[in-house]
Amino acid sequence: MLRGVVHVLAWSLATGAATTLSWWGVHSVMAGTVYDPPRALPVTAAGTTTREPEPGPTAASTRRAEPSKTPSSSPATRGPVPPAAASSAPSPQAPASASASASGEVKSYATEGGRVVFDLGESSATLVSATPGAGWSMQVWKTQTWIRVEFAAGAERVSVFCTWHDGPPRVEIGTY
Repeated sequence: MLRGVVHVLAWSLATGAATTLSWWGVHSVMAGTVYDPPRALPVTAAGTTTREPEPGPTAASTRRAEPSKTPSSSPATRGPVPPAAASSAPSPQAPASASASASGEVKSYATEGGRVVFDLGESSATLVSATPGAGWSMQVWKTQTWIRVEFAAGAERVSVFCTWHDGPPRVEIGTY
């Protein structure tokens, strides 16, 4: 009987130690991957967006927009949309972007891997939000003259690249 109790005690201690070690390893890896949830711009009835004041520093992948004095609507700018996403969209004529202030124009780019929203100014751009689609992961790179958002799913890659080093901002979407 004593031998059985010793075996159960040894098994319990080994299982507890293994569980603790596993939790510690997973926790240390996952601690560096926490992001603030993306913030969306509120949409008014006319399809224009209203901007809120910048509260202070936020996560690298999100940024609050600045207040708007004269919002006006502009046509949507979209990249390739997969057939499944196109059928679930409420309306293909729905505006996906809007001019928001004198500092720039907020434009949304829908791709197979997800959606990216930039605030395009006259001589620079900022990333408003980037949201990967279901089953896709995302990575963001930023410098003083360009922003790159890459969505990945297995071997597929979709890259949204915004540059402004030699003129006004321009956005290129590539799939590879």
